[in-house]
Amino acid sequence: MKQRIGLLARLITGSVWIVAGAIKLPDPAESVRAVRAYDLLPEAVVPTVGHLLPIVEVVIGVCLVLGLLTRSMGVISGMLFGLFMFGIASAWARGLEINCGCFGGGGLEEGASSKYPAEIARDLGLLLLSVWLVVWPRTRWSLDAVVFPPRAGEVSPGPGDGEDGDVEAQRQQDR
Repeated sequence: MKQRIGLLARLITGSVWIVAGAIKLPDPAESVRAVRAYDLLPEAVVPTVGHLLPIVEVVIGVCLVLGLLTRSMGVISGMLFGLFMFGIASAWARGLEINCGCFGGGGLEEGASSKYPAEIARDLGLLLLSVWLVVWPRTRWSLDAVVFPPRAGEVSPGPGDGEDGDVEAQRQQDR
């Protein structure tokens, strides 16, 4: 079951990252505007963060979908979702009415605070999926299994293995 949950966690979280980043790539000025609207970072770093964030999002997403560097990408993904939740909560607490910029857009938006609870809940769910991948990074159909084959005593997840990729546990169940 862990293998299936991990695969779903990889595909869902990775797809969200790819879509979020790809939407922002064509208009870097809009991404910079979204970062600036939170009023959390020094102005000197806002343009750099605004330009790099979409690229980082796409890279994380592609790695997760492919199952490459899953644990590391899960850590980075979880940290970013935590930062995003902090940013949204901070904007909410300060009475800012801004588009979160999560999937493009950004800047002032009338009535935006009504969306903050749903945005925080979404990011919390994605944070939990990211944490799952940090704890259980080995999933079916991942490049990690090819690039980093299991060490002695470990079992590689695969279609012929037990549900969790643990042949011995499956044998115990079959008895």
